[in-house]
Amino acid sequence: MSDCHEMITFALGKREKMDSKDKLWNANYWKVMTANFSMWFAFYLLTPLLPLYLSDNFNASKDVIGLVLSGYTLTALFVRPFSGYLADSFPRKRVLLVGFFFYFLFFGTYLLASTMLLFAIVRTLHGVPFGATTVASSTIVIDVVPSSRRNEGIGYFGLGNNLATAIAPTVGIFVYKYVNDFDVLFWLAFAFAGIGFAIDSTLKTSNRQELKDRKTLSLDRFFLTKGWLIGANMICFGTCYGVLSNYLAIYGKEKLGITSGTGTFFLLLSLGLILSRLQGASALRKGRLTQNAASGIVISTIGYTLFILVPHEVGYYGSALLIGLGNGHLWPAMQNMMIGVANNNERGTANSTLLTCWDLGIGLGVLLGGFLAEHFGYSSAFWTVVGIHVCGLLLFFFRTKGFFKEKKPHPRPLPK
Repeated sequence: MSDCHEMITFALGKREKMDSKDKLWNANYWKVMTANFSMWFAFYLLTPLLPLYLSDNFNASKDVIGLVLSGYTLTALFVRPFSGYLADSFPRKRVLLVGFFFYFLFFGTYLLASTMLLFAIVRTLHGVPFGATTVASSTIVIDVVPSSRRNEGIGYFGLGNNLATAIAPTVGIFVYKYVNDFDVLFWLAFAFAGIGFAIDSTLKTSNRQELKDRKTLSLDRFFLTKGWLIGANMICFGTCYGVLSNYLAIYGKEKLGITSGTGTFFLLLSLGLILSRLQGASALRKGRLTQNAASGIVISTIGYTLFILVPHEVGYYGSALLIGLGNGHLWPAMQNMMIGVANNNERGTANSTLLTCWDLGIGLGVLLGGFLAEHFGYSSAFWTVVGIHVCGLLLFFFRTKGFFKEKKPHPRPLPK
């Protein structure tokens, strides 16, 4: 009996040590999550209102608005591959803090941009620290979670972004409605970005061994060529979201007569994102990546179709929930798929590749949406979105799914 008692005590002690070792919600993880929320809150506070700002303050046409706003995404797109290389080559906390500081600082320069040209320059340059910060942040989270909880940890990490998507546009629209002053919004964005920077500066990360062969450069250092097909899928989905997020407010106002529904749309979209992240955590923990991605892609396709097929409040708000549910499943799955085909010293590159492809899609969407809306109308723009998303769906089911199963390494052991 005593031997049995000792065995049970030993087993429980071993389990406690493993539970402690595999603890996901540690202090560093909370800090990274909170700082990530602050960073995206500052971003989404302005995003849905900038087209109105340019239209009202500078009398910009739709295609000019698309051109100006695409600069931010394109510079982020350009800097992401280099950011991934830096995150893999140097201490990630240092890379993160440098990028975050300038991301925070640039919000203050919006207050000085008194002409369309100055605003276009400031907005375009702001994409540089944004690109670097998002890559470093999404990579450093891999370092602060146990390897056995990585899929799940990456899935939950996106909740900071999702919560910001839910709250920030609503706050921004509410503030603008009552103060009618964009300077107040710029100051708010400046403050939230500063809070995020301050939180990240308190992170305690272990010292990583820096790459010794940094001088040996190749394409794989800047773009994870092994994950090119996953990236192609993300370009398709990013293009669709780029059109939707940037022209939603104007479309709702001009075509549907919904003058104050943008905040509610983003709230429902974010609710879908949050619900799907929570619901999909178990599947991610069990390694069911392709299943999660597939269900998300199908649901998002239905959402985009509903948005344009039913030009009514039912379609407008219903599509928000569906697109949120879909993206909440596909994003963490696709990110884990990209990381899964990378080596351990290529995690920064894997993240930068995924974000680069998403940004490329967003930038194409902003340009394409502005062009189609100006010359063919919003209906053509959003039907094009449906077509592109269907192409992405077909690509995933007929090529990407099988491609990942061929390229992925042996599955990691699950926590007991």
